[in-house]
Amino acid sequence: MQAVLLILTPLFPALCALLCWFLPALRPDKARDRFVLASLVMSFLLTVALCLTGDGSVTLFTISQDLPVVAASDGLSRLFSILMSGMWLLSGAFSFGYMAHEGAQRRFYTFYLLTLSALLGLCFAGTLVTMYLCFELMTLLSVALVLHSLTREAVAAGMKYLLYSIAGAMMGLLGIFFFTANAETPLFVAGGTLSPDAVAAQGPLLLWVLLITVIGFGTKAGMFPMHGWLPTAHPIAPAPASAVLSGVITKAGVLCIIRVIYYVTGADFLRGTWVQTALMMLALITVFMGSMMALKVTVLKKRLAYSSVSQVSYVLFGLFLLNETAFRGAMLHVYFHSIMKNLLFLCAGGIILKTGLTDVGDLRGIGKRMPATLWCFTLAGVSLVGVPPLCGFFSKWQLAQGAMSSGVAVFGWLGPVVLLVSALLTAGYLLPVSINGFFPGHASGEAALDTSSCELGASMLWPLVVLAALTLILGLCPSLVETAVSAVAAAVL
Repeated sequence: MQAVLLILTPLFPALCALLCWFLPALRPDKARDRFVLASLVMSFLLTVALCLTGDGSVTLFTISQDLPVVAASDGLSRLFSILMSGMWLLSGAFSFGYMAHEGAQRRFYTFYLLTLSALLGLCFAGTLVTMYLCFELMTLLSVALVLHSLTREAVAAGMKYLLYSIAGAMMGLLGIFFFTANAETPLFVAGGTLSPDAVAAQGPLLLWVLLITVIGFGTKAGMFPMHGWLPTAHPIAPAPASAVLSGVITKAGVLCIIRVIYYVTGADFLRGTWVQTALMMLALITVFMGSMMALKVTVLKKRLAYSSVSQVSYVLFGLFLLNETAFRGAMLHVYFHSIMKNLLFLCAGGIILKTGLTDVGDLRGIGKRMPATLWCFTLAGVSLVGVPPLCGFFSKWQLAQGAMSSGVAVFGWLGPVVLLVSALLTAGYLLPVSINGFFPGHASGEAALDTSSCELGASMLWPLVVLAALTLILGLCPSLVETAVSAVAAAVL
């Protein structure tokens, strides 16, 4: 049964995508929306069913004797697959009302389902080669989500996303060549598979390769210096696509980095080296730079995109510290950031859809017109700052604790300081949206604000409420995720 699920779970969304495109009965909007929603629900249920079967693997085919293409389930794949399929479902449910105003729904949902298929394949990849194939496929398919509107700006953003992604993937491919050739087994193994003889003979070279590989896969996560695509691509895509690009697809780069460091080279190979120092420095630069740029820009979706640049590097910094506490904090932030950022982008999309306003300065009084939407936005924003008892506080607390207990030279105190400064900057660029939305004030001689209600309908509002509830519930009960995260941390460290 597990072997069947390992094949069916990633394949199912792709089959549904083909039906969505070719089946004439699904051309009417309502019929297609019902079919896509059922497909997303079924895909999530298949993912849950597969995760309940425990560890296991199946060889799909072999490229050569030493290069099998393997689907495998382990603790890490289960964590990421549940997150990705769940967030894809909620963003998809929101999208039906939104995409009715965007047009070309058949193309959008076809590529939306195909991208989910590639992401699930990435989650359940059992070797570096399998991971790379799914990673590249996911990139190529998700470009269509970025350039959906086919305007000049959208096409330019899509091409920029594609070029950055291909450049990053080529850097990652270099590592796959080297590490596959020097591994004791092509399969992922917690703790690493790098041959001790290879480390002894080619250690300095392999460190350089590791640095290039991590930066390459860090492109998808928006890590400096390969972050330039993200603030361009995320704002131009339709809001449901922006949500999954920021909340989910950036985590694909994180997943690949975890696989390379913790399941191929091993943490001990990196620990205490100049490469670890370089990677931590790049992560902290990205955290600070992303927050500063978010504070500077006034376009709401672009502000959220720069926020993702910053927040995903919280995760990377935790991973590069190479200790259990920081690893747990990083993995928790993978989950919590995905929930918070999906919610923020969907709220922003709802506001833009109903009002046509895209600039933060124009949103004064929006809380009187869309109170439920802005309350959801506020909850996610406060959580992203790191205010207890919301989920963002718990993951950031773990990251700070991991840094201070790491004993890694200056980063033991510099990391928490940068994270704290970034949290203050996050408050500076998110909370004014809510404050001015609910308490706009009134300047002398100023025209009265529009207070006519334009709240989202129930079909678009319920995914926001679910995400907002998760933000609070996982803050109050982080053990719902932490138990699984701790098991993975113990295995790799």
